[in-house]
Amino acid sequence: MTKKTVGYVHLEWECPACGTRNKGVDKICRNCGAAQPDDVQFEQVAQESLIQDEKLIAQAAAGPDVHCPFCGTRNPATASQCSQCLADLTEAKAREAGQVVGAHQKKAVPDVACTHCGAMNPGTAQQCSQCGAVLPKLDRPKPAAARPQVRRATGMSRTARFVLFGILGLFAIACMAIIVLSSRTEEIVGEVQGVSWETAVMVQALVPVELQDWGNELPNNADVISCRQELRRTQSNPAPGANEVCGTPYTVDTGTGVGEVVQDCVYEIYDELCTYTELQWHDFDLVSLTGDDFEPRWPNPALAQDQRLGESTEQYEVYFWADGASYTYRPDDVNEFSQFDDGSRWILEVNALGNVRSVTPDR
Repeated sequence: MTKKTVGYVHLEWECPACGTRNKGVDKICRNCGAAQPDDVQFEQVAQESLIQDEKLIAQAAAGPDVHCPFCGTRNPATASQCSQCLADLTEAKAREAGQVVGAHQKKAVPDVACTHCGAMNPGTAQQCSQCGAVLPKLDRPKPAAARPQVRRATGMSRTARFVLFGILGLFAIACMAIIVLSSRTEEIVGEVQGVSWETAVMVQALVPVELQDWGNELPNNADVISCRQELRRTQSNPAPGANEVCGTPYTVDTGTGVGEVVQDCVYEIYDELCTYTELQWHDFDLVSLTGDDFEPRWPNPALAQDQRLGESTEQYEVYFWADGASYTYRPDDVNEFSQFDDGSRWILEVNALGNVRSVTPDR
């Protein structure tokens, strides 16, 4: 993000001795003659107008003022000797700078009444034109207060917690029971009574797909439908053809009694975003075969010129009869499936849930 300078404006400070408001560039109070303290805080004036004095602008841009370490006199950042006592300013302490004093105030302000004589004065005046009294300072706009967050009740009643913990406890017990039952096994001898199998292959086809991409990144085989200007990115630095977008101007204390009005800006880069079509492989049809014999086969679909075979899947089941009950075993692949024959006998490892975990030939 780039800080863009809009211009410079006068700030003011309040004399701690008599309360008079003075211009930021005044080194002594114009009412009582008191010196400006080195820790005085500069504030915004009621209505800011941009300074046209190039010399004052250059002084503000040079850096914060420094205070003489010997007599305390305020000097410009470019000074090498104190204007009051001619002391060397090499070790002089610079004023604090960079604090945001508020949003840029350029709107006209209403007249203000003198609290001593009642005379009306321009809102920008610091002293009554009738009696010379210090005029009250107009209220500066305050930041909007943060909206209080509405707290939602999230607590649970004691009964609800008891019920919830009870349900969770039962669920945990059920899970443990399943784990125990599935791990407890016994061996029984079963005879192959039948099998089933299913094989399937996906047929893919080249189909036109509508996509979007930037004009300089389009694939070579893209069939462009249309293009339009769209925001591609934002960046901190200016660029040819970029759209400058800036925030609300605000005033920053330069440490010189003058404020710098700045804006935070970003630069939007627009480019051609194009809609196009491109041929891509997509799933078109699933072709499958099923059987209940011991010789599984794969589908062999006829493919068109713009088609190809995609992913294939296979599933096998072997049915056993043992001790008056039926059991099902699912081999992992065709190699394991080919070991079984009709009527062959196998030792089945069966858990308490009736699931076959493994099989071995009954020699």
